[in-house]
Amino acid sequence: MPTSRRTFLQSGLQSGLSAAGLTAFAATRAWGANDRINVAVVGVGGRGRDHVTEYAKISGARVYALCDVDQANLERATALAKKLTGEEPKAYRDMQDVFADKEVHAVSMPLPNHWHALATIRACQAGKDVYIEKPACHDPFEGRQMVAAARRYGRIVQVGSQGRSVTHKIRAIQMLHDGVIGNVYLAKGLCFKRRKSIGHTPVEPVPAGVDWDKFLGPAPLIPFSKNRFLYNWHWFWDTGNGDIGNQGVHEMDIARWGLGVDFPTSVVASGGKYGYDDDQETPNTLLARFDYGGREIVFEVRGLQTGGEGDLPLSREGCIGNLFYGTEGWMSLDGGGYRIYKGDPATLVDSAKLEDADRDPTKPHMENFLAAVRSRKPQDLHAGIDIGRISADLCHLANISYRLGGEKLAFDPKLERFADQRATELAHPAHREPYPIPALVS
Repeated sequence: MPTSRRTFLQSGLQSGLSAAGLTAFAATRAWGANDRINVAVVGVGGRGRDHVTEYAKISGARVYALCDVDQANLERATALAKKLTGEEPKAYRDMQDVFADKEVHAVSMPLPNHWHALATIRACQAGKDVYIEKPACHDPFEGRQMVAAARRYGRIVQVGSQGRSVTHKIRAIQMLHDGVIGNVYLAKGLCFKRRKSIGHTPVEPVPAGVDWDKFLGPAPLIPFSKNRFLYNWHWFWDTGNGDIGNQGVHEMDIARWGLGVDFPTSVVASGGKYGYDDDQETPNTLLARFDYGGREIVFEVRGLQTGGEGDLPLSREGCIGNLFYGTEGWMSLDGGGYRIYKGDPATLVDSAKLEDADRDPTKPHMENFLAAVRSRKPQDLHAGIDIGRISADLCHLANISYRLGGEKLAFDPKLERFADQRATELAHPAHREPYPIPALVS
């Protein structure tokens, strides 16, 4: 079974935190039933405007402020928020100004991956609760600092792993843990998502209204190119984690949840960027294996055209979901539902479909976040930072093995360390001044 939050809070990771920090929740304001929580959305590109749209639907939330380093994004999101709510939110270009605003109670941050840790830590230090998009962190070092910040400063931090708030997925995972297919020995995550070539884009002047230095933040300062900006930042190591850390982290989280595990004892991953000659650095094909001693997670990324696997549905976008194999049968689980097969030969014995209320899981996941903001109980979160950062770290471990040529790497699950120094360096890369990630815990 998964490690409980109580066990986690008592683990060595928290040993360096003060008792005062662990009891800071008691000093936070009490919320009345009719009080609205002022939310600032930081990063209002495509996914950010989704955040604006969903918070506007939640009666207990107020879209109070918006922030973006791109003036055009900020103007579009401001117009959207006013249309949806009738109120014009405050507009900021620098997240530090958002964090300094005492009227902001919580921040929701669909930022590029390389900003997740620093933005979360700064927000926690400023006394804000945080909804941070997946993956929780850009590298394993960052994830530990985010957990430490949430605990030290007594903040509620939810990761945007919306699958944890989907009714049929919650039910399916509970059935796995109850032994519906016997002892589960293999969880497989599939990210067969069609990705077309991004081509080549030249170095050019920074567009008007864009603060390129702030966009790069902790990442190295490099010249502007369109492929390094907007969505395609996902495909460069300095700012993204490839599709295993983009779409794939959702399935990795479900695989780990279903198998009931945290860190493995070893990881090996191989693949490549096949078929394209373009600017992308991350692989579009990747196969990873995580060993848990008698159990394993296997994860596969395919960005090119492909067929499906198991009985997971194949759409125009590809095949995305999870397969679980046990000693008495197997289960497939995806956004549309679950199917359970048992017997020899295996036949369908149970299934469930997506419920209407879960068709867009972002809203219920945000409602869960806001409920925990009110209760001040991190254990009420469906995907707290302690959960989200481990799922993200598995993606990072796979990428590290891939970047070292597909070597099998030993990993200490208690100390959360590689035996290989080269891997350790990739797990804790340098961050650019003046944007270092504070080391709150070793």
